[in-house]
Amino acid sequence: MPPTITLIGAGSTIFAKNLLGDILSFPELAEARIRLYDIDAERLRVSENVAHTLARALGVRPTILATTDRQRALDDADYVIAMIQVGGYQPATLTDFAIPRRYGLRQTIGDTLGIGGIMRALRTIPVLLDVCRDMEELCPQATLLNYVNPMAMICWALSRATPIRIVGLCHSVHGTVRELAYDLDIPADEIAYRCAGINHMAFYTRLERHGEDLYPRLHALARSGRAPRWNQVRYDMLQRLGFFVTESSEHFSEYVPWFIKHGRGDLLDRYQIPLDEYLFRCEDQLADWAEVRTAVAQIDNASLARLERAQLETRCQRIAQTNPAQAAQFRAVWMSAADDGASKHSGEYGSLIIHAQETGQPRVIYGNVPNASLIDNLPPSCCVEVPCLVDNNGVQPVRIGALPPQLTALMQTNINVQALAVEAALTHKREHIYHAAMLDPHTAAELDLDQIWSLVDDLLAAHAAWLPSYA
Repeated sequence: MPPTITLIGAGSTIFAKNLLGDILSFPELAEARIRLYDIDAERLRVSENVAHTLARALGVRPTILATTDRQRALDDADYVIAMIQVGGYQPATLTDFAIPRRYGLRQTIGDTLGIGGIMRALRTIPVLLDVCRDMEELCPQATLLNYVNPMAMICWALSRATPIRIVGLCHSVHGTVRELAYDLDIPADEIAYRCAGINHMAFYTRLERHGEDLYPRLHALARSGRAPRWNQVRYDMLQRLGFFVTESSEHFSEYVPWFIKHGRGDLLDRYQIPLDEYLFRCEDQLADWAEVRTAVAQIDNASLARLERAQLETRCQRIAQTNPAQAAQFRAVWMSAADDGASKHSGEYGSLIIHAQETGQPRVIYGNVPNASLIDNLPPSCCVEVPCLVDNNGVQPVRIGALPPQLTALMQTNINVQALAVEAALTHKREHIYHAAMLDPHTAAELDLDQIWSLVDDLLAAHAAWLPSYA
């Protein structure tokens, strides 16, 4: 029987289109039962139309159901894909940036760590726990594929609070390999790698091409001054730690205390750190959505591909205003994925996991899972990002052993914050929100304790409609 695949937050139309294109491109999944769920009926309608258009273009016949009834969407599902943003861009994300800015605390992305990541976790974990409670009743054997940030906090909390099988999925591991291939001028598919750590702070412990260690070439590139100027944070960390980190420079800069400092514009210029970057991306996505909604009535698959490329071009042009070299790499590395429309796999892991579990064809993906004796020198309770074998036995994480101590020491500074935010979300104890913010590396580098307490109070008041009560 074809599997039942439910998308929670299917109103994210372009991402839903990419995932569905990946899924339906496999003959074994071409007649899957697709359930699209969202709380926004208008966005859901557009995504439903896009799904039917995509199916026609691929010549496949899935069963597509769109519903605003979550229990109907989850009933007897085999796979559930989470892709929600609780509170949306406005007011929630804008609030996460605006209130800290009043205290002099600036962010770039604000979705993984820092005060923005903490607040996003507190908004999101209760909603996904409700989804899991429904799954426990309606589809207890299903696998939950989570694409929602803050990845580590969410997967950690859900793994503690529900027996539902969950794996967190992020494109940073394989995406960074594509970027490094561009920097080294070699084909990405010729790079062999091993990577491990925590989400957005995993490191490549092995990076080779045809048996050649690529690290000497990366170090030489960093020392020569020819490394991309907009990626200086990561190349600087490579020289100081000895290994390359998975997440982008703008992301990584807000996980540590060294790069974003009030009154230190020289650091921002030197490292080309784009403050408020996530706000610009959200505005681009809102403009994209307006275009999709207008075009969807007469859109065909070729139009979908052109639209996706136009959206990427818009972002590329914005990047080019401040970083022409970064825009050139963005065009070369990321825009090629839109050239062939639905005929080309997006690179996301979700469909690969589903196909591997349904057919038994083994694959290796990178997943975020509980640290059950996987990385020896990280806490056993935390969420780690490691290679995983997937086949009809499910997702099977690979044991890594010990990582270099300087890497796990750095990860621990982030894990401290994750642990306290998870504790707050599961126990509803307000004190742990203060504790998480106190220990956040970037927040602690910028604000004193009274400011941190006051900032947390302001954010909790502003987000009250999206949060449970905290005692």
